[in-house]
Amino acid sequence: MTNKVFVVGVGMVPFMKPSVARPYTDMGPGAVTLALKDAGLSYGAIQQAYASYVFGDSAAGQAVLYKVGLSGIPIFNLNNYCASGSSAIFLARQAIESGVAECVLAVGFEQMPPGALKSSFTDRPSPVAAFADRMRSIQGYEDGIPRAAQFFGGAGRAYMEEYGIAPETFAMIAVKARRHAARNPNAVFRDEVTLEEVMVSPTVFHPMTRLQCCPPTCGAAAAVLCSDVFARKHGLDMRVVIKAQSMRTDTPVTFESHDMRHVVGYDMTASSARDVYEKSGIGPEDVDVVELHDCFTANELITYEGLGLTPPGTAERFIRDGENTYGGRYVVNPSGGLLSKGHPLGATGLAQCVELVWQLRGGAGARQVEGARTALQHNLGLGGACVVTLYQSA
Repeated sequence: MTNKVFVVGVGMVPFMKPSVARPYTDMGPGAVTLALKDAGLSYGAIQQAYASYVFGDSAAGQAVLYKVGLSGIPIFNLNNYCASGSSAIFLARQAIESGVAECVLAVGFEQMPPGALKSSFTDRPSPVAAFADRMRSIQGYEDGIPRAAQFFGGAGRAYMEEYGIAPETFAMIAVKARRHAARNPNAVFRDEVTLEEVMVSPTVFHPMTRLQCCPPTCGAAAAVLCSDVFARKHGLDMRVVIKAQSMRTDTPVTFESHDMRHVVGYDMTASSARDVYEKSGIGPEDVDVVELHDCFTANELITYEGLGLTPPGTAERFIRDGENTYGGRYVVNPSGGLLSKGHPLGATGLAQCVELVWQLRGGAGARQVEGARTALQHNLGLGGACVVTLYQSA
């Protein structure tokens, strides 16, 4: 017997470029304060907290939360690359389901440096060295080009080679992302772009152009999770429940396949999604709104199929028919996604959660998905981890 877990409060601060962002010790407390206010709780009600970030020193979670309160609760610092935020939600949910705690906070924050991602340490082995070695054996490595773009651009090339799709198909995802972000005041890039503008922007790694790559950004987001007993006792908002959640890491296929799609986590996505559908008894056909990990347009495209939103080999038709936006089968990344809202690594998973909770409550404003009752979240970290979460309006 496990406890039901509800998301009773969420909050986030607007994402910003590194050049104008505030310190993480300002952004993090800001998001937590908003989440607590949304829940109608004081910090004293929180029994445990999980803090996620990538670019930060040990105990950064304490530095953030001590500015909210000094209650002596356990605070866990979590770094799981780009899946850090959803990993924090996973652990918070697990603590509540198991009965270890009744009310838990998950907060993600990131103060990123400008420019392409790079390792923080140069005097020790990189945790993604095995992935980089596999990439070199499959497609080589080009100096001067961001490594992440080569990983995910390579996955896009593999899909193109198998199914013969046009490069413009990837670019259409970027156009859609900007169109959605124009309705989101928390997004970094809110100006719409045309397909031509995306295609003629500088090539980073074919088929990815600059407007098809997520920007380095800073920001913070938070969520308060609690049990049904705690929520009823305190009269909290129980409109959003976590129906199922699954986390997966890599298997041998990642390093044995000669296909970059497997290297960047397609199999983790597919396995997590299948597990979530099985646990919940809800299939992809029942999903209304999706926030998925679109660090590059290529990853969004292959993730459509990994999540079972469209059958293998049909992603191009799915995109061209507008099945990924308002009026289609699903609304994917109504927030603008990582491509337009921004990707502050440790905050991304929490920001996805915030958006979906707003959608299921009917409070997403101009970007509200009409009648949204079931929401799917996908958060991927190369290196690697993938968390898929299914939320539903209770």
